[in-house]
Amino acid sequence: MPCSPPVLAVFDPDPLPFVVLMGVGFVIGIGGHVYKSRTAIATGIGMIFVATILLPLGLYLNDH
Repeated sequence: MPCSPPVLAVFDPDPLPFVVLMGVGFVIGIGGHVYKSRTAIATGIGMIFVATILLPLGLYLNDH
């Protein structure tokens, strides 16, 4: 009978950093629209994308 490795800890990510990163992304994006800065708009959109898709997907794939 094969033996699986012992689980030392179960990692349950806290959603607060994702929400904060997404909120900061929105603030930067809005500021970019106010000041007509394409760089700030792109940075804000990128931060929102990372907070909502890439980081959770990375944690999910790393867990399995």
